[in-house]
Amino acid sequence: MTVPFSVLDLSPIVEGGTAADALRNTLDLARHAERLGYKRYWVAEHHNMTGIASAATVVVIGHVAAGTRTIRVGSGGIMLPNHAPLVVAEQFGTLETLFPGRIDLGLGRAPGTDQNTSRALRRDLQTNAEQFPQDVLELRAYFDVVQPGQQVRAVPGMGLKVPLWILGSSLFGAQVAAALGLPFAFASHFAPEALMPALEIYRRYFKPSEQLDKPYAMVAANIIAADTDTQARHLFTSLQQSFVKLRRGTPGKLAPPIDDINSWAAPVELAGLNHSLVYSFVGAPETVSRGVRSFLETTKADELIVSGHIFDHSARLHSYELAARVRDSLT
Repeated sequence: MTVPFSVLDLSPIVEGGTAADALRNTLDLARHAERLGYKRYWVAEHHNMTGIASAATVVVIGHVAAGTRTIRVGSGGIMLPNHAPLVVAEQFGTLETLFPGRIDLGLGRAPGTDQNTSRALRRDLQTNAEQFPQDVLELRAYFDVVQPGQQVRAVPGMGLKVPLWILGSSLFGAQVAAALGLPFAFASHFAPEALMPALEIYRRYFKPSEQLDKPYAMVAANIIAADTDTQARHLFTSLQQSFVKLRRGTPGKLAPPIDDINSWAAPVELAGLNHSLVYSFVGAPETVSRGVRSFLETTKADELIVSGHIFDHSARLHSYELAARVRDSLT
C-alpha cells in the first residue's frame, strides 16, 4: 500500500512579495494538493518572522478549509504553551463544526519564536513547557462528552472528536504521544538527530487510547523536485539561504535561488546545512524517489509530510506535482 503524502506549509513570504501574496499562494497550493491526492494540509505557528505568514494559524486553517472540499486541514502545529487549552478547544471546535471531519489539531511545546516575543504573546512566562502533557490532557477533556457537574465547557468543542497529534523534534514528544495514545509527527525536515530513537520510544511504549489503537507515525522531509537534478538543486538554495540566515540571527523573507551556495556560505555553515537538512530529497523524480523510498523503508513511517520552500510559486506547484508522482510510484 502506498504511504500517504501530506503537505506542511508555513506560508512563506518571498522577497518582493507580501503576506497577502503568501496567503493566496497557500490556498492555491492547498487546492493543488487536494487535486493531487495529498491526505492533509497543515500550517505551522511561528511569530515575529518576516518570512512567515501563518502566525494566526487558526485563521489560516479556516481560510484553507473554506477554499477546499475534501483534504484534511490542520496545524503542524499549534504551540500549546502560547495558548490556554480552553481557547484552543473553542477555536478547533469551531473549525470542526464548520468543516466536519476535516480538521486536525497538531500540538507542539516549543514557543515558535524568541523569548521576547513569547513574553508579548503570553504577557508572562509562567506557562512552562514541562506542563505540556497536562495541558494536552486538559485540552482533550474539553472535546469529551460533558461530565456531570462540569462547570467549564468548550462551546463549540464539547463532544467533538477532533483528532489530536503530538509534534516533536526530540524524545519528549515521543514519550507524550506514546503515553497518551496519540499519533506522532516528527520534525525530521530540520531536526534529524533524534528521529530514529524517538520513533523507537514511541512505538515501544505506545498505549492504546480511544482515539488510536496502535502507533501511527508521520515523518517530515523537504522535497524540492524539478525536471532535472540541476534545476532542483538551484531551487533548493532558497531554503538553504533561509537556514543559514536563521542561524546568523538575520532571518528574513525567502530569497530567490542563487547559482552557488558553496561560495555564499562559510564551510562551517555548509556543514550545518548538510546536517540539519539531511532529510531533504532534491532532484528530478527518479532522484527524489530513491531518497524517499530509502527514508520510508528506514523509518517504517505510516505517512510522510512534505515541506517545500521554493521561491517561485509555479515551481513550487510543479515540485508538489512531481512529489505526488513519486508517491504513486512507491509500493
